Amino acid sequence: MSDAEFILSFEEGRLPPEQFDHRAHLRAAFCYLSRHPFLEACVAMRDGLQRFAARIGKAGLYHETITVAFMSLMSERMQRHPQADWETFIARHSDLCERDLLSRYYRSETLASPLSRVSFLMGDACRKEVEA
Repeated sequence: MSDAEFILSFEEGRLPPEQFDHRAHLRAAFCYLSRHPFLEACVAMRDGLQRFAARIGKAGLYHETITVAFMSLMSERMQRHPQADWETFIARHSDLCERDLLSRYYRSETLASPLSRVSFLMGDACRKEVEA
């Protein structure tokens, strides 16, 4: 499936939930970042994920910090090492597929917080304590 077919399938709700794993999240992010400036891509990704979650009956599933953090990591890598296509990009940056990648940047309790689900929080893995 081409990137255009993939993102259309995602946006139209034709992508089966069991096929929308972490790698598929990354591919959607890649598609949006390839077509839009960073902030517009983040909005498109958020909107798409929220629609997808609502469609499968899990409206509270969306996580703002995780989404924007992965979008940021991907955008930086796409700018530093432009790739022609998704497969080339993900082969070069396979660490993005690691589910615990954000533990390099965030404490687990930060990502588990209700605030991080609804608002982007800066990485805090290096901080000794988080301000209230």
